[in-house]
Amino acid sequence: MFKHILVPTDGSPLSEGAALRSVQFARALGARITALHVSPEFHVLSYRAEVLEDTRDEYERDSQAHADRYLAFVTKAASESGIACDTVRCVNDHVYECILDEARRRGCDCIAMASHGRRGVAGMLLASQTQLVLTHSAIPVLVWRQAAE
Repeated sequence: MFKHILVPTDGSPLSEGAALRSVQFARALGARITALHVSPEFHVLSYRAEVLEDTRDEYERDSQAHADRYLAFVTKAASESGIACDTVRCVNDHVYECILDEARRRGCDCIAMASHGRRGVAGMLLASQTQLVLTHSAIPVLVWRQAAE
């Protein structure tokens, strides 16, 4: 069935739960995974160049540290399950576009990610990255859903 699954993570408990389920799914299929974290781009308005550069460097260090931690969680789970796992960090303000681009670039045949399961007006107003991926993906998307509370 699926041989290479992209597993986006934002480090949230919901995302970690989806990553664990995705690892088990990959194990059952004999597939490999690529874990992906998308960091937003740095934006600042300042008239002082030294503040801009110091802040940009600090932001980059913090973003990389978060990505490393989130991706290490998936890597550890995959390793413990005997699943091959690559990791990638992407910097982009359009998370869903980065997810789709990385899936295409890496030859993934499935994307597995979390959803809050919001419905009605909340679901329409809070257009999630999962919803955007579902709308624009040319490959299957497996959604691990957690019901809204």
